[in-house]
Amino acid sequence: MKVGFGAPVSGSWATPENLAFVAQRAEELGYHSLWTFQRLLSPPDAGWGEVYRSVHDPLLPLAYAAAVTSRIRLGVAVVNLPFVSPVVLAKQLATLDILSGGRVDAGIGNGWADEEFAATGADKQRQGARAEEFLTVLRRLLTDDVIAHDGEFYRVPQMRMDPKPVQRPHPPILLGAGAPSALRRAGRLCDGWVSSSRADLTRLGESAAVVREAAARAGRDPDTLRFVCRGSVRVRPAGDGQRAPLSGTLEQIRSDFDAVAAQGITELFIDLNFDPEIGSPDADPVASRRRAEEALEAFAP
Repeated sequence: MKVGFGAPVSGSWATPENLAFVAQRAEELGYHSLWTFQRLLSPPDAGWGEVYRSVHDPLLPLAYAAAVTSRIRLGVAVVNLPFVSPVVLAKQLATLDILSGGRVDAGIGNGWADEEFAATGADKQRQGARAEEFLTVLRRLLTDDVIAHDGEFYRVPQMRMDPKPVQRPHPPILLGAGAPSALRRAGRLCDGWVSSSRADLTRLGESAAVVREAAARAGRDPDTLRFVCRGSVRVRPAGDGQRAPLSGTLEQIRSDFDAVAAQGITELFIDLNFDPEIGSPDADPVASRRRAEEALEAFAP
């Protein structure tokens, strides 16, 4: 199982200096990948939690990280497809792939916040059908010399989109999914699956099995797919009671890696953004940087 790290994109520790430090140090320590996520808005009462109160754009930090690194892969988990046209995202991904020398992993999801759907003019109706058409158009934009598409949700006149990405046929497309229908979509149409921050880490294997079965039914080799787990890590002192996976001391968290890998997960990335003691705009940024350094060292591949 490959190990990645979450870039500082949420809360007070999400500074340019910390982004550059984490990206460079993760590369030095042999981490496979660096990851961001998307949150456009947050409610005034912070009802969605500390981690969502102040979040950077998901793609621009990866471009920043690309400029200060040379090897580590750059992933987003995820960009929510209802909020953007496939033409705009294709252009962004191709450009980022070129700027990074072919290091982009494109996680795509459906979104969940009603307020963000309203604010972006997006529609929650027929989400599955929209996702399938979006994925088709996105892939064609990244690969075809000329594209013409006239579908239920998207229309592209006969046009070209250049330049194309470095990675061929295109950057890996990973679907963020939890519902069985979406998991099957990942197996049929995508290069892999990425779990959400709210996933039950003891049941990842069940989701991976649905993806693999759908891939096999579609005539694809399930062993070629990637299965990526966002590890929402919370480093805490040792306690007496039960602890959640990937929470506790550095040693306890590291001991959980084998259980994640045993469920068929091919990549785990450590994400400190989802710890409210780090990913909050009220957190002490100096303490967060120190804790990030400790985690980078402790979890290094």
